[in-house]
Amino acid sequence: MKTKNILITGGAGFIGSHFCRYIVNNYPDEKVICLDAFTYAGNFENIIDLKNIICFKKNINDYNSLIEIFENFNIHSVINFAAESHNDRSILDPITSAQTNFNGVLNLLELSRKYNVQKFHQVSTDEVYGTTDDAFYEEQILLPNQPYSSSKAGGELLLRAWTETYGLHTTVTRGSNTYGPNQYPEKLIPLTITNAIDNHKIPVYGNGKQVREWMHVLDHCRGIDFVCRNGKSGEIYNLGSGFTTENINIVETVLQYLNKSNSLIDYVKDRPGHDKRYFMNCDKIKTLGFNITCDFQEYLHQTIQWYVDNENWWRKLKNKDNYVKFMDEWYSDGRK
Repeated sequence: MKTKNILITGGAGFIGSHFCRYIVNNYPDEKVICLDAFTYAGNFENIIDLKNIICFKKNINDYNSLIEIFENFNIHSVINFAAESHNDRSILDPITSAQTNFNGVLNLLELSRKYNVQKFHQVSTDEVYGTTDDAFYEEQILLPNQPYSSSKAGGELLLRAWTETYGLHTTVTRGSNTYGPNQYPEKLIPLTITNAIDNHKIPVYGNGKQVREWMHVLDHCRGIDFVCRNGKSGEIYNLGSGFTTENINIVETVLQYLNKSNSLIDYVKDRPGHDKRYFMNCDKIKTLGFNITCDFQEYLHQTIQWYVDNENWWRKLKNKDNYVKFMDEWYSDGRK
């Protein structure tokens, strides 16, 4: 059987590295070409043990540097995880967010078209919808409220154009909030866990009652792979667990598991443009044949324990200048 070369961009990041691992473990006839810019969130340790993988340090914003990947490897599919994915950072630096999440997608689409890539999948987010009192449906108008989500929405529209204009096979998944091992410790769950371990204050925006839909990273990877192989060209699929809860409940659950006091909770100034509620209708992907398997409570406990057992992994990241500088800058803006 001829080997398929799968290009996974952002493959050393949180979800991307788990996806690389998922492909390596489940499809021995496919070779993973991992591409990552190795900015603050890309971590070679996330993929160092994987076999049947080739890794390149490249930024999707640099069109010319990407050409050699497409020239030297017969790329069958592109799965794009590469993104500036943190809302807070996008507020501080919207230009970088837009460059990667829009221009970077443009570069990958053009090279995929020119080099006859069979399938292109864009990993997007439920945040493109904005906020809701009801469930999100794939067909509804997008109303993103922050630089990150607006740039991700723009990237999605590029896929539509490359399908309609050039016939490129594209699919999109809009994933819900994702948790699991190896997540960079600026996001809610790993930040809460690692701060609690150190008995440091845990910042919670506003009253903490923002509602999010939570999905384990394994289910997220399974869903993306399922759509890549079974999704119809030009289609968008919501990908979520159906489990929603307030952010403050997440924080309190972590503290309870670690036997820490709720006095560590530090209510801070809310984030500008902060969406109040996300929840997706996932009937479309379920009709295609996909179902969630990971129980939230069980896998959250597993995730907490992973951070307890892997202190060396996250402590190195939290001690780096990039992390310290961002936390100081962000929370000094009237949020302390």
